[in-house]
Amino acid sequence: MRKSIELTPLIPWLAFRRALLAVLVISSSIAGCVAMFKVISFLEIGWQITMLVLFALTFSWIALAFWGAVFGFIVCALRLDPLSLRRQVPLSPNGNLLVSKTALVMPIYAEPPIPTIAGLEATCRSLIEQAHTSSNPPETPLSEHFDVFILSDTQDLDKAQEEAAHVAALQQRLAGQLAVHYRRRENNHERKAGNIADFCCRWGRRYDYMVVLDADSLMSGETLLTLVHRMQREPSVGLIQTVPIPVGQRTLFGLFTQFASALYSPMLAAGQSFWQGDAANYWGHNAIVRTRAFMASAGLPTIPGKPPLGGEILSHDFVEAALLKRSGWQVLLDTTATTAVSRHDPYASAAHNSFEAMPSNMLDFAKRDRRWLQGNLQHLRLLTGAGFHPISRLHFFFGAFAYLSSLVWLALLVCTSLLVGYQAIDEPTEQMLPKSLSVGLLTITLGMLLAPKFLGFLLALGQCPHAFGGRLKLFTSMVLEILFAALIAPLMMAWHSLFIITVLLGRSIEWQTQPRGERSLPWGEVWQHAGWMTLCGLAWAGAVMLFSASAFGWLSPVWLGLLLAVPIIKYSSSSTWGGVINQRLGLLQTPSTSLSPSLLDEFNTLMARDSSTLPAMADGSLYVLNALPSELSGEMPPQSLNQFSVHAPSSPAAQTKEPH
Repeated sequence: MRKSIELTPLIPWLAFRRALLAVLVISSSIAGCVAMFKVISFLEIGWQITMLVLFALTFSWIALAFWGAVFGFIVCALRLDPLSLRRQVPLSPNGNLLVSKTALVMPIYAEPPIPTIAGLEATCRSLIEQAHTSSNPPETPLSEHFDVFILSDTQDLDKAQEEAAHVAALQQRLAGQLAVHYRRRENNHERKAGNIADFCCRWGRRYDYMVVLDADSLMSGETLLTLVHRMQREPSVGLIQTVPIPVGQRTLFGLFTQFASALYSPMLAAGQSFWQGDAANYWGHNAIVRTRAFMASAGLPTIPGKPPLGGEILSHDFVEAALLKRSGWQVLLDTTATTAVSRHDPYASAAHNSFEAMPSNMLDFAKRDRRWLQGNLQHLRLLTGAGFHPISRLHFFFGAFAYLSSLVWLALLVCTSLLVGYQAIDEPTEQMLPKSLSVGLLTITLGMLLAPKFLGFLLALGQCPHAFGGRLKLFTSMVLEILFAALIAPLMMAWHSLFIITVLLGRSIEWQTQPRGERSLPWGEVWQHAGWMTLCGLAWAGAVMLFSASAFGWLSPVWLGLLLAVPIIKYSSSSTWGGVINQRLGLLQTPSTSLSPSLLDEFNTLMARDSSTLPAMADGSLYVLNALPSELSGEMPPQSLNQFSVHAPSSPAAQTKEPH
């Protein structure tokens, strides 16, 4: 393990925080299970065990989310940094303190070039502007401290040529300010992880840090410089992950998801950072990485066996964070870019941003979840990996259970419905299951489930209601979001359960380009993918109604969502309905729309630019691109899952020393 360094992040009482969370979650779960046991004590032993196990898993998952939200609410309400527990102080970094070199790395694969390049250019221009905010200009130009790499895995030659044309135009526009490089691989071996590993092995040793961007990432110059300065101050940190907030949505589904993320994510992320401490997670983008630590410690192994649960690691980011932590590096979750906007200074955080796009409709969202689900289920194979930190193992388990919980919830509902029918046939004179599902226990469970939403609402209500359109619109938007979330929850449960079953049956999936941009779904496509949900909802509702009218009522949130699956998916993909809610009624507003950050204004301006400004071909076939920098070869050896010695350093000091 690396020698400890004095300049480490201050995280007081971290062991106590984790112990406190564990005690609260376990005690809540035990109390819930005891209450549930009393409720179902009249059932046969087989039913008792089945119901109790399913309830324990579900209730424990809810308790974990609840207490994490409570921690986040307290930290945000007091405006404390969740790691140091010190008062947060607004910072305005500039280029004067830069003593390192950073690569902005954007791996792409057959992405639409106009929004991709526009987002990257907006990020670069924000960085250039922020670096020169000081009254004293930097002694060295920004180009001495930052380079930009577009790492293409695009296999289609026509699309690759279009990419190259847009990159060449970007190189011309940023000439003399930032160097932009374009590298295209002829094969996309190991996908995104292999793309970044190729960069590290060829140019990684030239840079102290790399900021990993997705094709839809947007990061302000203030955020980028803050991350670099922090890495310079704290050499024990291997990775800092920001919390990207979705922006640019116009469909009804996109607006609801964007609103929920803006309202709840800052608080939830603060709660996670509070107890995860220096063993946080990595989400694959909008993060800064210490390059040589990454090269020495985060080479991906291959999981024994065949896909879908073996072979190449698909969700590589969780594993890379765990490998960094295993080697002694600290992995942090930085929540400053999502801090609530102060009502005393409405634009205090409008320049400190970390944004991303997201699928605009439920079908594309579910397809993305299908890929993530398979990758996260692979992580269950890593729970016994040698040397991993206990929190890293929890990340593996939680990532998988985020999807497995849908199957557990479905099993609990199915068992409950079967029990209703069993009681109606066997003991028709007895009270049906509403008695067994105690109203008190059901109310507590529902309250804990909704509490994070109400806490996020209270936080915004007290600190920044203007950023969400005012108090009345904020409240109305929250109520609508809760109703929408309740309607689509059974749909996601059904999809996730189906996806899990297909993975367990051995069906793998190809990791293709993520759908981006707005798309209104036709009825035929929606019925093809969700018609079975409507039929299942109809059959479920009819069967329960046949045996118990009361059970039909309290199960209505489930069967109603399934029954309305097709119209919900169809109309939520509409930008017309999104415009009615957002533009005409002024609901579902977020800080990114009400405060108009300059980063988003710049991006929108660049998106509206005429693409006819592309440079002419040099020889009639190819665009002229800047030469790539000279390579400084390095290695990124695959790490072992079977053995790891804390006494043998995974990266000698000479190898982990930064070049600048």
